[in-house]
Amino acid sequence: MTAHLLIETGGPQTGPACERFLGDAARLARDGHQVVLFLVENGVTAAVPGAAPGIETFLSDGGELWVDTFSAAQRALPAADLTPRARLVEMDDVAAKLLEPRVRAVWH
Repeated sequence: MTAHLLIETGGPQTGPACERFLGDAARLARDGHQVVLFLVENGVTAAVPGAAPGIETFLSDGGELWVDTFSAAQRALPAADLTPRARLVEMDDVAAKLLEPRVRAVWH
């Protein structure tokens, strides 16, 4: 199976496009692929419980949720306000993931 790094920048406030992207991430995870969903910029708001129902489906299907520390801080979102399975990460974590062999990245 392949590894995927899916990057969401818009968040739920952009409308149905975010939920469709989360659905794609969940399908990949459900099919057995390693999937990291990285929320950055306004995308971090999707990690607030209840903001994007697709997040819970994605996590239940085996995906890993990363949230950009800087973007969350800029939006006054402390770790305590995020879904418990979210992992706050720095850009060096993202860069390391991008450099792993056979990782496919999609920016949304």
